[in-house]
Amino acid sequence: MGNRIGRRPWNEVSVSKETRHWHVTLTLAGEAVEPLLVRAALQRLSEERPFVDSMNFTGTGAELRFWDEGATMLDVASLALRLWSEHRESASLPAWEVVGLEVVEKAVRDARGGGKPVTFETNVKSSLTF
Repeated sequence: MGNRIGRRPWNEVSVSKETRHWHVTLTLAGEAVEPLLVRAALQRLSEERPFVDSMNFTGTGAELRFWDEGATMLDVASLALRLWSEHRESASLPAWEVVGLEVVEKAVRDARGGGKPVTFETNVKSSLTF
């Protein structure tokens, strides 16, 4: 497997002993809700929690991406898992549940390409984008 120029492999990333920065992707899903209502609710959430850096949504789910600080991945994951339920009433969020969570340290995300699709070289003359 090849490595893209200028990037360290994910398994060569060092672990910091200080408070670390983590990139979080929280995925939610549930019963269908009018997309305009979802959009308005997500706008209210972004006003309540301005750290959210991107949101994608449909009438049946949403994906939130944001940065957080914490000593451990477990600390950050615990807060992320509560985010939706803690703001459900104040932001009028749909009654959806968390169906996915990814928490990676900044150095790992940077080694992956900073959120860009990762490509892997294979024995075949083409590359696969995930």
